[in-house]
Amino acid sequence: MYRKITRFLEEWKDSLYRKPLIVKGARQVGKTYSILEFGRLNYENVAYFNFEQNKKLKDTFDEDISPSYLIPLLSHISGQVIVKGKTLIVFDEVQVCERALTSLKYFCEEANEYHIIVAGSLLGVAVNREEFSFPVGKVDLKTMYPMDIEEFLFALGQEDLAEKIKECFAKDSPMPSALHDAAIKYYRQYLVVGGMPECVMQFALTGDYILIRNIQSTILENNLDDMSKYNSQNEIKKTRLTYNNITVQLSKKNTRFQYKLIKKGGRAADFENAIEWLSLSGIISQVYRVILPRKPLDDNKDIDAFKIYVSDLGLLCAKKELMAEDILYMSDELLYFKGGMAENYVNIHLRINGYTTYYWESERGAEIDFIIQREGAIVPIEVKSADNTQAKSLKVYTQNYKPQYAIKLSTKNFGFDDGKKIVPLYAVFCI
Repeated sequence: MYRKITRFLEEWKDSLYRKPLIVKGARQVGKTYSILEFGRLNYENVAYFNFEQNKKLKDTFDEDISPSYLIPLLSHISGQVIVKGKTLIVFDEVQVCERALTSLKYFCEEANEYHIIVAGSLLGVAVNREEFSFPVGKVDLKTMYPMDIEEFLFALGQEDLAEKIKECFAKDSPMPSALHDAAIKYYRQYLVVGGMPECVMQFALTGDYILIRNIQSTILENNLDDMSKYNSQNEIKKTRLTYNNITVQLSKKNTRFQYKLIKKGGRAADFENAIEWLSLSGIISQVYRVILPRKPLDDNKDIDAFKIYVSDLGLLCAKKELMAEDILYMSDELLYFKGGMAENYVNIHLRINGYTTYYWESERGAEIDFIIQREGAIVPIEVKSADNTQAKSLKVYTQNYKPQYAIKLSTKNFGFDDGKKIVPLYAVFCI
């Protein structure tokens, strides 16, 4: 399946300033598949090493981690000659072996002609441990996310529809009605299936939502296992409690995260480590409130006020045990969860596109779902789960701060009205 990271990997390979590359991301977002497929198409051979599958591999790095020592050994272990510039060396699940990660520093300094990509599902958690010596400044970094809705459309053979969406976004011109309705259908399918590659692949092949749910349940179980396997003993229960409570908070009218909803009397001191673990693992992301929408946004954030969103919509719906029909037909029984789900979907895509997301709230309760910096401008983004035309909070914001323009996301067709760029939810990947 087509993944956008391929373009990044091609540019990395050809860069004059290339360093060993670390690809981070949650489990099962497609890191290994994308790297190996890239290697197969762009190198004469790939030397692949998985530190979870081959426990003895770790011993290779115990004595010496200089490239001159490692390359002959790695060639022997892989059963193939590792050639400068012609072989892609892949270290997978490298969080298991700290010295393998540290060795990247010496590959950068002494043997950068070797092309190395390192992947790990819990690298963010691992490098936060004190014993890790992270090769700061000696590596390139890339975070990989689940498939976005454009990649989803490509997987379903809807390349032409994706191109039409991008064209209408650029011109602020409405989609033909039939295509708009079709795109809304695919958007709702994406909410159910999500962006985990195995789920998307099976959906493209079978269209079977029950099969997809079984895959999602397995991924959720694996996440829980990781919380036990790669966490301190006293934090396991807190991490699981926090993880299980996130979907509950997304069903509230006010999706701002509240510790007291995890546990009666809960405080930041009780659960902040759990939130950090979930964030470093790529399972969730935090969106902080910005007090004043001024540059730099990070200097104006309130570290005590934030929302939490999960990394994949399909897993979110699976965790809520929602039937596919509830989402496909937007059942009235979903109530406020419709809004939380739409916000989560938008946050995923903004993060994939490289934005740091914030939200804004006035003293009287007006709220803008997302504030981003786009092309040098501070842009407010209002999210509606349906075709609701009311945007009172956006009106308050524009009166106070006079933004160059604002974006309103809903199920309405493309347009531009009174400084507001109207964008259908299925086109969020264009922002």
